Amino acid sequence: MQDNKFISEEEERKFEYKFNCYKMIKILQSIHPFFIILVATILEVSGDAIVRNCIYKHTGAARIGFALVGAVLLFGYGFFVNLTAVEFGKIAGLYIATLFVVWQVINYISFGSIPSMPVIVGGLMIVAGGLIVTFWKA
Repeated sequence: MQDNKFISEEEERKFEYKFNCYKMIKILQSIHPFFIILVATILEVSGDAIVRNCIYKHTGAARIGFALVGAVLLFGYGFFVNLTAVEFGKIAGLYIATLFVVWQVINYISFGSIPSMPVIVGGLMIVAGGLIVTFWKA
């Protein structure tokens, strides 16, 4: 007599859910680290700008709502930056360079602030340093 074991419908759903989550993470990890970093920096800087606006420009329910939106974006940053399959220390330079550029774009969009000459010159140094840290082979 053959012993047939079947899993319950609930166990099958749990397995399928875990498999789909694993598959999604593997797909995200297959994306080039630069794009993951770009998404992470956009989420980080946007979340920070929203939190800054909610602190200084809103009160009551609007402040709470914007703070929650900012918190979700900042959580998204933390999630995305940790999706890279590359050790974070190896791409920190690229992250900092990307962060600086995205910060200036969001700063202009959110606050209408145009970078001054010292910010531009310093930013070029930040970007150059980030590229050196990331791509210089010792």
